[in-house]
Amino acid sequence: MAQIRPFKAYRPCKGMEERIAALPYDVYNRAEACEVVKKNPESFLAVDRAETQFGEEVDTYADCVYEKADQMLREKIQEGKFVQDPTPCFYLYELTMDGHSQTGVVGCASIDDYRNNVIKKHENTRADKEEDRIRHVDTCSMQTGPIFLAYRAKEDLKEKIGELKKQAPVYDFVSEDGIGHRVWVINNDADVAMIEESFGKIPAIYIADGHHRCASAVKVGLKRREQHPDYTGGEEFNYFLSVIFPDEELQILDYNRVVKDLNGMDVDAFLAAIEEHFMIEKKGRIPYRPEKKGAFGMFLEDEWYCLTAKKEIRSEDAVEGLDVSLLQNYLLNPVLGIEDPKTDKRIDFVGGIRGLAELERRVHTDMKVAFSMYPTSIGELFAVADAGRLMPPKSTWFEPKLRSGLFLHEIER
Repeated sequence: MAQIRPFKAYRPCKGMEERIAALPYDVYNRAEACEVVKKNPESFLAVDRAETQFGEEVDTYADCVYEKADQMLREKIQEGKFVQDPTPCFYLYELTMDGHSQTGVVGCASIDDYRNNVIKKHENTRADKEEDRIRHVDTCSMQTGPIFLAYRAKEDLKEKIGELKKQAPVYDFVSEDGIGHRVWVINNDADVAMIEESFGKIPAIYIADGHHRCASAVKVGLKRREQHPDYTGGEEFNYFLSVIFPDEELQILDYNRVVKDLNGMDVDAFLAAIEEHFMIEKKGRIPYRPEKKGAFGMFLEDEWYCLTAKKEIRSEDAVEGLDVSLLQNYLLNPVLGIEDPKTDKRIDFVGGIRGLAELERRVHTDMKVAFSMYPTSIGELFAVADAGRLMPPKSTWFEPKLRSGLFLHEIER
């Protein structure tokens, strides 16, 4: 059963939250991160990406970068820009995008639950990406980027959260990208106990987004155990910062594909090759967004098409039955010659947040053909994780993104 426990967060002092809250560290390249921090020096990105404080001659992963992050964090706490709650609390974090709201419980999940697969994964992690965040958490002794977790909705938690949200939030602001953010502090003993107990009856929790941050937090926790051989299990390093959302409130956006060429074929030969496994219907000039599983939009030569997977290629298998698998296994690989989408330079991926107009733009500039996808469902993600399998690359695009800097979890040095 899942262990989610309250903690004493460091969080922005009232009035600073909007300036501090930042998008996750990995949505920017170095130049973009520098631009954000230059425009708003209070952005938490300055701590999450401390190379922004140095010239380009300093390597992104130099020791001084992580030391600078720690120094800046401690200075901000000393200056009163962050305050720490005096008792362990849970927090509610509501994000609203385009009229759709989702509310998660902010708490700390157990590294043992991660290791014992109570917290289920659906993605492999890369050691080089892990290493950066391991060094950041280890040097700062602070977890700064929350892991996005999901659970199957529970009526008692739903009711309790609804009741608690009737109180006034401590933060209520709209970020530059139009996302609404509201936060409540849950410090009443009875409410804290009820939430902890309810999560304790949940058999499985799922990583929705943030596999690298999660793996890094766990590895730092294990390192601390080695450094503190007399640890009891109650120390903060045994837990990692998370926001846990009910599945029914989450929205996964489409994660679309664009390809550079037709693998040496002309348009007629390409369409003929596709027809073996897909039914093709012309849709004209109006951008086509698939309306159901098994359907794909295709933009080619200024024309939109609907491709529908034929019955014989559909599968009940948790992974092989995913739309991203059908497209990869029966079109991208055999027809366009893209064997490994992770490494092939001829394919690129476009998050659904950018819209179908971005697919048209790419085809008009540097690509030849685009595919619009029907979004993977949270149920499909759960099924893959439950089967102990991995999602194909670029299967899910979660929006809105959780902000960093609103909740910090300190671990022992």
